[in-house]
Amino acid sequence: MAEPSIDISRELEVLEAELKRLEAEYNMFFAGRLPRPPWETRGRVGALVKRLDRQHVGSYADRFRFTTLQTRYSTFVDLWDRGLRAREEGRPGPFAQARPAAEAPARAPKDRIVYVTTLADPLHEMDKVEEMYERLSQARAEAGQDAVPVPFHRFVELIRTQVGTLKSGGSSEVAFRVSMKDGKVAFTARALRGVRKSGDEE
Repeated sequence: MAEPSIDISRELEVLEAELKRLEAEYNMFFAGRLPRPPWETRGRVGALVKRLDRQHVGSYADRFRFTTLQTRYSTFVDLWDRGLRAREEGRPGPFAQARPAAEAPARAPKDRIVYVTTLADPLHEMDKVEEMYERLSQARAEAGQDAVPVPFHRFVELIRTQVGTLKSGGSSEVAFRVSMKDGKVAFTARALRGVRKSGDEE
């Protein structure tokens, strides 16, 4: 009776490994190190997700693991397709390379707030996450620093983790701020407590 669970676990291990490979290949493509998108790998991962989705997964742990991988795959598919559309339309997208530090202006940037946003569920607010990443990249380039030191998909994971941690205290949203201070970029997050819809009283 334990055999199906073992098979599911093995399939999940394959799915996780293939998804990591797909992420790496897309990063290489958008960085210019692959001539075309990794359609073959994406097809394999998509077929595996569909196959597992049709199967009965009895173990709670396996179901949770599969749901997590399935959500991750769907999020990245949407992200990759956005990147491809942006490239075809000739505009910067989530994978656009930031301007090299050597091209940054010599003078120190003025102290200012660059970008502020609030997030309740990053996976459903990817437009905000994408804009925040781009504004953070631009600010770091302006300050003569390297671009954001993590790939976009890692940035999404970091933001998702941070929102989950800060919301665990009872907050409904987390505020993120990108700012310039003394020629350096500051990126901060804080929980918004007692957030109400407009018109409600505290």
